[in-house]
Amino acid sequence: MRTRVVVLGAGFGGLELTAILSGALGDEIDIVLVDRSDAFVFGFSKLDVMFGRKAAAAVRHPYRDIAKPGVRFVQSTVRAIDPAARRVVTDAGTFEADLLVVALGADLDPGATPGLVEGGNEYYSVAGALALRDALPRFERGAAIVGVTGKTFKCPPAPSEAALLLHDYLATRGRRAATEISVVMPFGTPIPPSPDTSQAILAAFAERGIRFVKDTLVRAIDPARKVAVLSDGSELPFDLFLGVPVHRVPPVVVASGLAADAYGWVPVNKQTLETSFPGVYAVGDVNGVGTPKAGVFAEGAARVVAAAILSKLRGGPSPGAYDGAGSCYVEFGGDRVGRVDVNFLGGPKPVGTFREPSAALVAEKVQFGSSRLQSWFGRAPEARDVGTGSPARG
Repeated sequence: MRTRVVVLGAGFGGLELTAILSGALGDEIDIVLVDRSDAFVFGFSKLDVMFGRKAAAAVRHPYRDIAKPGVRFVQSTVRAIDPAARRVVTDAGTFEADLLVVALGADLDPGATPGLVEGGNEYYSVAGALALRDALPRFERGAAIVGVTGKTFKCPPAPSEAALLLHDYLATRGRRAATEISVVMPFGTPIPPSPDTSQAILAAFAERGIRFVKDTLVRAIDPARKVAVLSDGSELPFDLFLGVPVHRVPPVVVASGLAADAYGWVPVNKQTLETSFPGVYAVGDVNGVGTPKAGVFAEGAARVVAAAILSKLRGGPSPGAYDGAGSCYVEFGGDRVGRVDVNFLGGPKPVGTFREPSAALVAEKVQFGSSRLQSWFGRAPEARDVGTGSPARG
């Protein structure tokens, strides 16, 4: 009988893992890929949608287009996971697995921040980006805040990118002089593992008159008074609030026992990314391996799990430990993109190197997206299918 692999979640991690296993084993393996959505959207595309650079329909890549041997996509919501039995209950039925991979990502929880739903906006979901696309033209003057509401969030560069692109958007409309932009982040610098990247972002902020509020979270929004309440007790007035919502472990993962609580990311073996349950792996944002929650790191983790699975099925040595290495493209505005290359687990501490923003990196970023779509879906997409922002979601 063919080995049954069930992959929960079709983001960077789930798609990369599925593509590798299909490429290596083809019809010798039975892969069921489950996701509640009908299409994949790069995280950076949400910035393109928000600022009107792309239509929502243009950034959606339907999962029905996946053409990979041995792979069956099922659009459905996961209702229960039994990791001991490697059994998954979905709205489309129950699936038994020989090997189970949980790649359900991190859920957004705007309701965890008082007042955010009623008085602010979030741009980490497609729906939120669309709502802001409609709200931004009405912002004529006053204070805008890009505010992070939780210590753990997808794509650390994304708040900085949003602020720099907002500057460009307002300047193009002739409204920048009438507005203020602040970025509130829980870090001392925009990208802590890479001082050069942080220095470049802070220099870009200074040049554009963007205020950076460091080591601080937005704890609440007061819609009536139009102020953001910060973690140190101070307040910032706003006329436009762009929020990064609290991130949490999906409830179905907590209920399964794989995670201890809503903020206890799934513990894994750092070498194989296997959980405490044999034959059950956790890939990407849902695990607690110690890398940022970004698509490129989910992709790297998927390669390790794929190697571990292939080693288990074919024999041979186990893969080397996951080093937590990845490259993120950073949108600086002005049609320029930079890149930071970071290694989180390969040494005593995370280290990062920076490549200066350039038009060449814009083209490289487009190629990055195009190559992933070709690999994951089995097709060569048009260049217009991908944007020029930063990979904010896995």
